[in-house]
Amino acid sequence: MFKWLKRKVEPVERRTSESFFSTHAVRNMKISLAAEVLAAAHAKLPKIEPPVGTMDSSDGSWGVKISAGLPNGVINPALIDWYASQSFIGWQACALLMQNWLVDKAVTMPARDATRNGWDAVRVDGKELDDEYRDLLEKFDKKYRIKWNAEQLVRMGRAFGIRIAWFKVESSDPAYYENPFNPDGVTEGSYKGIAQVDPYWCAPILDSDATSDPGNIHFYEPTWWMIGSTKVHRTHLQIFRTSEPPDILKPLYLYGGIPTTQLIMERVYAAERTANEAPLLAQSKRTNVWRTDMAAFKQAGEAGRQKLAEWVEFRDNYGIKIGDKEADEFQQFDTSLADLDDVMMSQYQLVAAASQVPATKLLGTQPKGFNSTGEYEEANYHEFLESIQEHDLTPLIERHHLLVLRSNNVTDFETTASWRPLDAPTAKEVAETNLIKAQTDGELIGAGVIDSEDARKRLASDPDSGYHQLGDADELGTDLDDIGLSDEGKAAVETLGLG
Repeated sequence: MFKWLKRKVEPVERRTSESFFSTHAVRNMKISLAAEVLAAAHAKLPKIEPPVGTMDSSDGSWGVKISAGLPNGVINPALIDWYASQSFIGWQACALLMQNWLVDKAVTMPARDATRNGWDAVRVDGKELDDEYRDLLEKFDKKYRIKWNAEQLVRMGRAFGIRIAWFKVESSDPAYYENPFNPDGVTEGSYKGIAQVDPYWCAPILDSDATSDPGNIHFYEPTWWMIGSTKVHRTHLQIFRTSEPPDILKPLYLYGGIPTTQLIMERVYAAERTANEAPLLAQSKRTNVWRTDMAAFKQAGEAGRQKLAEWVEFRDNYGIKIGDKEADEFQQFDTSLADLDDVMMSQYQLVAAASQVPATKLLGTQPKGFNSTGEYEEANYHEFLESIQEHDLTPLIERHHLLVLRSNNVTDFETTASWRPLDAPTAKEVAETNLIKAQTDGELIGAGVIDSEDARKRLASDPDSGYHQLGDADELGTDLDDIGLSDEGKAAVETLGLG
């Protein structure tokens, strides 16, 4: 009757769990993850027939040479699979990640910083822009919220890897959007503003040239985008992309860029989990050990457990531990939290590095462990913002202004954006700059390079000089007494030899 104790136990299949971290991902598969990703990408590549006269073997290896090769054993499969596991996560996942405060801040901050101080519209031919047209452009900039559109183009573009800005123009031509953009097709009052579309509402469409001719300028770039029920040619759109993948991976990313949310999600998770450990460690840093007679403790039963509960009640620093000095022994072990803040901040700094936002800017604190003041990081960050302004936002503003002018029957010139400095100087910095300029003017006047009239014109044309009220540089013949300067102002002007 005891045979059931000897029954044969079936072996349990041990499953390997996968951690959230890609560094811990272990896959027990016959085919590697890299092979899966490359095979899926290769299946979506266009089939290009080999040109006549290029076959260098009779086994058809020409197509193999130009196609994407799978890992051939030279690279460790575990290593290449780790990189392959960081493939496109999908736009819906990107939207979910945006709910996290740190992810949202990392993708939003560069967008706001790049557009905060704004720009000035200038003519591309270098001539002065008339006040009438400047006022017109500023009016429509405010009406169509161009600064907000510029910010959202970068913000949501970093979140999804791609952002589509659609310039809305009313046209009597039903094929207006399907055909390439023609400025002459913009009639009076037809420009209605900018619509921005999340990528999951769009579908890319490529023509035959974009899929069959690698030498084409727009090879593997969608010719049209199906937005709702409208087929829109790419020239009617301003498309922001983050880091664009190579051609072989473009179909996997649906012809968008690599999202910033995807790049930082693992590091954000590590930073947040590390920060969440801090209060838990602070509450459990002290481990108490009570050494007693375990045999007697077990025999005591409920009384022993009651004694243990009483001992726990007096365990903190506000109570008194009571025990038998002969039979009991107490020990306390403390976990050091000395470097915990450095560990936490280092994780957040890795998030900052992955998002291209300095830690001093993203976290509002000095970096830990790098012995840095943050000055280099700020200069590098400004270069990054200037790249966004030049390559992504200037085309948006140029097209917007072109449509505004065309919609108001102005066709004789075009404009571009002159971006204002990213840093607004303090009053002290302005004063120091003006002092250096004044000293320079004095040296040049003393050397006979310029005269006082030239320096006076510079003062009148410099909005930060403090003497911009002198008026138009072409009408500077006014006497100092007629301007209404104070005695200190007159003395300062005469010191420069301008009176």
